[in-house]
Amino acid sequence: MGETGITSFTTWGGTIAMPVGVEFAKSKTSARIMSNFVPTFVAFFAYSTLAVFFWKAQVTGNTDALNRSSLGHAIGVPLAIQAWLLYTNLIVGSSLNLSLVYSISLILWLTVLVYWIARFFYPLANMLSLVLPLAAIGVILPVIFPDARTHSEPTSWMFDTHVLVAMLAYSLFTIAALQAGLMSFVEKGLHHATLPKVLKNLPPLLTMETLLFRILGVGLVLLTLTLASGILFSEQIFGKPWQFSHKVLFGFISWGVFSVLMLGRTLRGWRGRTAVRWTLSGFGFLVLAYLGTKFVLEIVLHR
Repeated sequence: MGETGITSFTTWGGTIAMPVGVEFAKSKTSARIMSNFVPTFVAFFAYSTLAVFFWKAQVTGNTDALNRSSLGHAIGVPLAIQAWLLYTNLIVGSSLNLSLVYSISLILWLTVLVYWIARFFYPLANMLSLVLPLAAIGVILPVIFPDARTHSEPTSWMFDTHVLVAMLAYSLFTIAALQAGLMSFVEKGLHHATLPKVLKNLPPLLTMETLLFRILGVGLVLLTLTLASGILFSEQIFGKPWQFSHKVLFGFISWGVFSVLMLGRTLRGWRGRTAVRWTLSGFGFLVLAYLGTKFVLEIVLHR
């Protein structure tokens, strides 16, 4: 099988370390990437083209009309292609591959999927011009970094459920961070009368703020389930007792920040810049807890 190394899967609940055939795993991953090159290019081209159309519609104020047209529904095509690409690369036999590259790709795909579905119920069509370029980046990442380390972990229904809930939580908080960032830009632009054209057609700040807290509420529930399951069912999910680590610490700090924000909203009526600061702070700790940890382990320490 070639050189044997130690790999680990890191999540908010714990870490699994196990020996793998590094060269063998890399060769299989490289072969899959090459065989998936055409659908990857098709999805990237579709995301990029749709992003241009939505960006132009955002500037002219026609995003809602474009959203209801066939082009709005066409976003489902690259989403479906990327879903298939993720499935073929994340599922390795009876194991799950969640290296840094594929974790980012999965999170961005879920982010766009949530936006695409939610646009039928909430005024989020304007946001598609901003998240579609992220989707293009997410689908092309495995091609840009073909030598990314492959982490293959034996799975169970509890493990898969834990990972899915964690990724959904991460995606919702990514959306919340984007929403908060836009709110900050819009508020500053309104105060200085220098709002760019692309931001003039966004929903009113009050609407964006209401949506922000709805997203944060659902994300906090999912994050709570992720942390609680990682502690209470660590042996069933990870095959080892729960251990406190720096990633768990950052995860709980993030949970605390979002919890205080939701309480402040309910009890003190927090909004505006306060909501934006707390949202971005909580998301920053969440990035350190998961992607930051994976970056250090895979890129810096090569584990």
